[in-house]
Amino acid sequence: MKIVIVNGPNLNLLGKREPSIYGTKSMEQVLVDIQRAYPDVHFEYCQSNHEGDLIDWVQSYGLASLENAYLQAVDGRSATPVERPSGCSRVVKGIVLNAGGYTHTSIALRDAVACAEVPVVEVHISDIRKREAFRQVSLLTDVCAHSIVGHGTDGYQEAVEWIINHNK
Repeated sequence: MKIVIVNGPNLNLLGKREPSIYGTKSMEQVLVDIQRAYPDVHFEYCQSNHEGDLIDWVQSYGLASLENAYLQAVDGRSATPVERPSGCSRVVKGIVLNAGGYTHTSIALRDAVACAEVPVVEVHISDIRKREAFRQVSLLTDVCAHSIVGHGTDGYQEAVEWIINHNK
């Protein structure tokens, strides 16, 4: 099983940026902990401060039909060669998405998530419902399969667990 974790802007500073809100654990440590907890799962991690990168990753990893078409072509079950989506090495079973500030502003990212053929689980380290008014609205929640809000960095592991349980 393959699960992709996609982080948006400023999450490269996790553990350093506003530790009173986001904690002191780095994303590297979060990823190590997740891999230890789920050794049989293949994880890929992407982080960018650029909106277009997040959209590209959600599209590339989230369109299972593209990956399935590629696998059929490789297995000889399709007469039409299909180009493999960039970065896809196995069929993705889900995406864990912390879009950071783009949660509140990006209609384009919302549209990409809405097109995903695999479950996308929205994660927020802080409880956005108790933050500034402009952070309280998520444009993603209604197009995500599930949302985990305010559970600190443990939310990433909870999202992975949700994806695993919904792929049984």
